[in-house]
Formats: sequence, C-alpha cells, structure tokens
Amino acid sequence: MKRALFLLVVLAFLPSCAQSPADPPNIVWIFSEDQSDDYGPYGESLAKTPHIDKMAAEGAMFTRAFVTAPVCSPSRSALVTGMYQTTIGAHNHRSGRGERKIRLPGDVEPVPSILRRAGYYVTNGGYRENGNLARGKTDYNFEYAEDLYDGADWSGRAGGQPFFAQVQLRGGKLRNQRTLEPREGVRTNGIPPDKVQLPPYYPDHPELRADWAQYLESVEHVDWEVGQILARLEEEGVADNTVVFFLTDHGVSHARGKQFLSEEGIKVPLIVRAPGRIEPGMVREDLVAHIDVAASSLAFAGIEIPGWMEGRPLFGPQAEPRDYVVSARDRCDETVDRIRSVRTARFKYIRNFVPERPHLQPNRYKDSKAIIKALRGLRAEGGLSPEIEKMLYAPRPEEELYDLAEDPWEMTNLAGDSEHEKTLLEMRSILERWVEQTGDRGQVFETAAEYGSDMAAYRRGQQGPQAEILERNIADVEAWRAMRAGAGQ
Repeated sequence: MKRALFLLVVLAFLPSCAQSPADPPNIVWIFSEDQSDDYGPYGESLAKTPHIDKMAAEGAMFTRAFVTAPVCSPSRSALVTGMYQTTIGAHNHRSGRGERKIRLPGDVEPVPSILRRAGYYVTNGGYRENGNLARGKTDYNFEYAEDLYDGADWSGRAGGQPFFAQVQLRGGKLRNQRTLEPREGVRTNGIPPDKVQLPPYYPDHPELRADWAQYLESVEHVDWEVGQILARLEEEGVADNTVVFFLTDHGVSHARGKQFLSEEGIKVPLIVRAPGRIEPGMVREDLVAHIDVAASSLAFAGIEIPGWMEGRPLFGPQAEPRDYVVSARDRCDETVDRIRSVRTARFKYIRNFVPERPHLQPNRYKDSKAIIKALRGLRAEGGLSPEIEKMLYAPRPEEELYDLAEDPWEMTNLAGDSEHEKTLLEMRSILERWVEQTGDRGQVFETAAEYGSDMAAYRRGQQGPQAEILERNIADVEAWRAMRAGAGQ
C-alpha cells in the first residue's frame, strides 16, 4: 500500500516533467550549516521565513528528509557524490587531510565533475554580506581536482551555458557572533528568549533559551539570504529554467543535535522548486536521504544516473521509495565514536558501538559552546533531572529504539521492552544487512598511526586538557580494537 501511494505521488509529477523545457535546466543547491528543520513550512512560528514559505508553496517540501551524517565534512562528502560516506571511506570528520589521502573508490566521482562533462558551468560560492559570492566551503574528506569548480559565481559562464551552483550559507554558525548584523526586513536579536519552547530533553535554563533564540534568528537570516538568491535568478531571467534545492548539512549544534543521530541531529529541511518540471505545493512524506539530491540533480539535467550511485532520484519514472534511511556518526575531531541509526516512517533504531562512553564525552568543539557549559554547570550543582543526567552523561545502552509516533522527542528507550522485541529484531537486521551490503568502512577503526596522521593539524598547538583528551582517545581506541580482536568480533 505504501509503495502504491508513493507511485501515485510520483505520477502526479510526470505530466509536468514531460512538458519541461528543452534546454537543460540550471541547478542550484542552497546549503546552510548547522540547522534542523526549524522553518515556517515545518511548523516553526517564532522564526519568520517568508521566502522559504513561498519556495515551499511553489515547489515540493519533504517532511522526512535526513542526512547520512550529522557533521559537516562526512555529510558534504556524501552529498556531493551521492554516496554514503561510510561506503567511500569519508566517514571520519576531517579525515585524509594529513599524510593519509583518501581517494574515491572505483568509478565514483563528484557530481560537479559529471555535470561539467555534460557542458555545465559549475560553481561553489559562499554568500557574503554584500550579496557577492566568494569561494565557498567544500570540506570534502577525499582528494579531488583543484579545478573541481569553474569559480564561485555563475556569472562567468558562456552565453546560454547551463550552470550548476552550490551556494554556501553560514546558517546556525551565525549565532556564535552573539549579535547578528541587522538586515532590512530581518528582525535582529528580536526573538525573546522567554518565548522559546525548548525540547523537553533540555532543562529550562536562561542560557539555553538565549542560545535557542539566537539560533532561530539565524534561521531568519538564512531566509533573507535565500530571498536574495531567488531574486537574483528572477532578475537574470533564468528562474523559470532553474531547479533550486534548499537543505542544510545537518541539525543544530546542540547537545543532542550536531554529531549525533537523534532527530535533532539528522532531520533537515528539503525543499525543491522546479518551475514547469514539478507541480507546486506538493508535500512529500516519504523517507529521503540527502544523497538523493545528487541523483535528482542528474535526473533533472537529463544525465543517466551512474550505477555506482547510492542516491535515488526523487522525481520522475526512476523514483523509488525508501523503506528506511541509515545515518552514521564516526570520529568527530579528537573524539572517537561509532554510532549507526535506522529511521523508518515510525521507528528509530540507534546502535552504539562504544557504549561505555557517555553521550557528552569530551569534545573540544562542543565543549566550548555556551549550551554545553550551561549543562555542565547545572550538573555540578545537581540541577539536572535524573532522566537528563542519564541521557547525557551515563554510559549509553548498546541499542536504542524509539516509537516516534508516540515519542517524537526520543525520550523512552523501548529496546528492552518485550512488546517491541519484534520491531527491535527487524531494525537490527536492517542495519546488519546495510553494513554488509554497503561495505560500511566504519567497522574498522583507524589505527593510532592513521588517527594521528588525520589529527596532525589538530595536535599542533593543543595544550593541557585537550591534548590529554586526544591522547586518551587514541589509547582507548587501540584498547577497544584489541578487546574486539580478542573476542573475535
């Protein structure tokens, strides 16, 4: 029944696809950092997002879109190739940057290379305050040609040449500035912290409220930037032949968000506007992985999707529904971990492969944030509830299972509930098959030598506690590897 309903949704797009313009469309990825789906079309009321609202009304909005990695470099590596980062060896954050180089396996190549070969002018630009596009963030965990992009701005293309543009927005990172620069039509520092409704797994604390209010203000800033980009396409007369994707690289950088596989970490907005190619106002509830953006872009461009690509097109006769989405977290900076999740329409299964380490184990990047400092202070004062204390600071269970229909905040672990044993076994089996079928490279941790090579730049200049954390992580992983090897695992 579910597959039949999906096919009806896809068929609704086919008449407009058949009438699409003859010229290859321009393709734009608007890619924001560190934001979950806290936008107007997804139910957020405090942050005003008129441009994103309009884009959703003119295109298709996906309500169940997920990244395959909850941290930027693995996520970006996956997006630009249409491949799970664990399949191509790009799963460890900021890996392959020292002496050890990571090369894409087999015939795998980045989407910009494929589009350029088809005649596209390919660009990657970061949006600047003055509206210009300067060289944009890549952050890929693999080697690629220096000239992967033709430039930062599509204005350099030849007359009539189609373009593929990635536009990088700072998104949630804006809130680190504490005071956001005012822009016309954008409320600056105007969301009252006392109006913020925090997720129930966070304590009601002034610092957390203020941080979340600034995060929502960053959502408004992104909306303003999206409006400027869409207006430029209109002014240049190319909007009607341009497919625009809007999404984020992963969820908000909060305690259960970025770096982790809760909904806060992996559930992202995805809106696609393609005039004349898809029907406007469509709300899609099928499961989507962000690597599907790569396959969909090639399909819109009329390019055959390579057989090696794990992403699936979202529109047209090649579209195929997903029964589940798998996400993965591996090493983030100096903090070693391995977590996998399976997300179906109703359930979330999480497997912690290093359960003895707590959720908020030391991590320099996260520890420097106001939210973590506030949580740490509350904990020292005994101000955390036993439930939150256990969730964030106790050793983790090996398996977690959540019924998202009844428990959307993932507060009650059902993995030990006999009534859900069948579901647990099914989800566990899905993950085991996925690991085998995709060749999940995270099954083998980096050796100390490889880890040290990747972390050489991080090591330089680290003193005191952070240096100790780094060395302890290396030692712990070597001990973990030896223990598993001895147990025949």
